Amino acid sequence: MSIFLRKLSVSNRNSLLRIIAIASAGSGLLYANSNSNSRANVAVKVPVALQESLLLPWRITQYIFPCPSLLSSDQWQPGMLPLFSSRVGSAPSSDIKKDNSGVVGGDPIPCCNCLGRDTIANAAARVGPAVVNLSVPQGFYGITNGKSIGSGTIIDQDGTILTCAHVVVAFQGMRGSVKGKVDVTLQDGRTFEGTVVNADLHSDIAIVKIHSKTPLPTATLGSSSKLRPGDWVVAMGCPLSLQNTITAGIVSCVDRKSSDLGLGGIRREYLQTDCAVNVGNSGGPLVNVDGEIIGVNIMKVLAADGLSFAVPVDSVFKIIQHFKKSGRVVRPWLGLKMVDLNEMIIAQLKERDNTFPNVNKGVLVPMVTPGSPADRAGFRPGDVVIEFDGKPVESIKEIIEIMGDRVGVPMKVAVKRDKDNLVTLTVIPEESKSDM
Repeated sequence: MSIFLRKLSVSNRNSLLRIIAIASAGSGLLYANSNSNSRANVAVKVPVALQESLLLPWRITQYIFPCPSLLSSDQWQPGMLPLFSSRVGSAPSSDIKKDNSGVVGGDPIPCCNCLGRDTIANAAARVGPAVVNLSVPQGFYGITNGKSIGSGTIIDQDGTILTCAHVVVAFQGMRGSVKGKVDVTLQDGRTFEGTVVNADLHSDIAIVKIHSKTPLPTATLGSSSKLRPGDWVVAMGCPLSLQNTITAGIVSCVDRKSSDLGLGGIRREYLQTDCAVNVGNSGGPLVNVDGEIIGVNIMKVLAADGLSFAVPVDSVFKIIQHFKKSGRVVRPWLGLKMVDLNEMIIAQLKERDNTFPNVNKGVLVPMVTPGSPADRAGFRPGDVVIEFDGKPVESIKEIIEIMGDRVGVPMKVAVKRDKDNLVTLTVIPEESKSDM
């Protein structure tokens, strides 16, 4: 063995395993064992002096060729290096140690941003205890003729439940009235009587409150701003009153506009997914693989499969802030129909009309509502908004964010008109009426 040790100092890494194999075979240290499920392992005894030199190349090999499902999870004895591991037959392995840290046999598993076997289950487990079933009796004149079912999520230990407005609010046209008390059932079997605290009909978001003398499970709000089409998501809730139901899918579109769905009124944007959503899922959470709420499931297309929609959690967060500040969502209204411009649309408009203003970004105004704040301010169809309240803008979303909840506050707007005429207008937003 001392001869081989001296040779190691001048041998390259490619010959290292051959030297070890020869040395082990000569020393009679190579052995094989098997366990009860026909799992065969072959290992070789490595002297302590060689372990340090073997450690780095072995780890590199493990990283480049990640195959954790084929790795033995047996506890390696000091100085023991597995040469190979094989399984005969289809008997399930009972010696694979699993936990949320993604560790098998005590060593980290290279993830490579892949979807692991426990990714969906772990995400659902983090949020699941906070998902509740909501039931509201329906009827009039004190006569109950059915019930409305839906889902919700506890987002605060004080008993705040996030859900959909149409689950807990009676719609009469576009006006609504609180249905009263809500029956709330947790996954652990506890039941509570909830009260509708706030509801916004246009976003279809509502807050229900329950009171508990014992701690309540909660879920964490994430962020929807960084979602991309193709990201994995999990829809959770109580479809058809089947509690603790989980479906998975991907994000199909991150900014599906309400106008694309034939929904008029105030502009809204939704997350589109292919998760299976049914009656009773409304108000339940849409969850990312990190176990964070990134949306509230709100509706599906009845005549199609794999077309479900959720309110992005970033919009939900703003609505909750409005609830806390004003008890309702305050939406400024201008009376403008607007369209985001990009290079291709601008080029097409210039081809059609050579008087179109020379801009490379902005928001086009194709229509102005008569008698609206915008009409009184002097807006004209064909105007291109390039600055709003002193800030350059290139999207409707930016204009909405700049306005915030400022109603009755004069704002300067710079617009370009045909033949590059630059005009500055002053508009005073009004609060949007509930029936608009």
